[in-house]
Amino acid sequence: MGKYNTIAVIYGSDSSEWEVACRSGEYVASRIDDNSYDVYEIFARHGKWSLVAMRNRNSMRVPFPEGSRPEIDKTDFSVTVYGRKVKFDFAYIMQHGAPGETGQIQGYFEILGVPFSTSSSFVSSVAFDKYACKSYIKDVDFVKFAPDALVRKCMDVDAVSSDIVTRLGLPLFVKPTFGGSSFGITKVKDAKDLPDAIRFAFTEGESVIVEKGVEGREFTCAVYTDADGVKTLPLIEIVSENEYFDYDAKYNGHSQEICPAPIDADKTAAIQKTATEIYKRFGFRGLVRCDFIDGADGLYFLEVNLIPGMTSASLVPKMVRTAGLDITAFLTTIIENC
Repeated sequence: MGKYNTIAVIYGSDSSEWEVACRSGEYVASRIDDNSYDVYEIFARHGKWSLVAMRNRNSMRVPFPEGSRPEIDKTDFSVTVYGRKVKFDFAYIMQHGAPGETGQIQGYFEILGVPFSTSSSFVSSVAFDKYACKSYIKDVDFVKFAPDALVRKCMDVDAVSSDIVTRLGLPLFVKPTFGGSSFGITKVKDAKDLPDAIRFAFTEGESVIVEKGVEGREFTCAVYTDADGVKTLPLIEIVSENEYFDYDAKYNGHSQEICPAPIDADKTAAIQKTATEIYKRFGFRGLVRCDFIDGADGLYFLEVNLIPGMTSASLVPKMVRTAGLDITAFLTTIIENC
């Protein structure tokens, strides 16, 4: 018998990634063990939370038509369905971007005392900001970091751009500090293009990180906790047909995602150990995915994905299948060990 009875899977978000989050959330909800839990799907965007569907133990999924979906009572995280009030025991958060990865929704659940599937509000808020995340662990000696610069909207973009090129050289990657799915990212190879790339990144948020480009092979490693401690899944090597692993490469099939990664056992173990150390240093909970570039002079940390994509074609489900694990049992592990 598990710790929880009623699982709420929350998807959608306030960010550009909301549609991807819906697909991830629907997949997770469909794979949660219906012998063990009642599963409720909640669409949450810009403050409006409504019940999309419900699936009681050993029963069919019951969808609610748009326009007549029961609203979630956020005072106690419950819903009234067919005259019966259901209070949720556990929140499985599948919101890519804000508020699911920024610590905001975690703070809400912490106030209510509702267990949830991700890291704490503090850890999430630090780790989701790409600049803050790197700054939090930059003193470690087990991984490298590309030189970078932080740009905020209040700065003179043209003046800052000139200084960045002088200090970091080219090529550069320009990214919103808050964001995912490669929204707002540009690879800059000509100095004259940097100001526009920074302004484009500002369409996704108030701050931007500019990083020196690092050449090498890209790997990603998922880390999670089970009853025995921190574990990793098989590595994936990402080989993009485009200049980098952009939105098109991620979601339109213009990349190879090779699992297990075609590298020797020692290199695999080293990357998995690095990802595990990052997980422990931050105090992550649940499932995260760490991205790296293996450069000529060592392994570089790129970023951590606090709520990795979980569609049937996403990286983590591919890792789970390669490990010989059942996805339903894997999700139970995440739920029962958070």
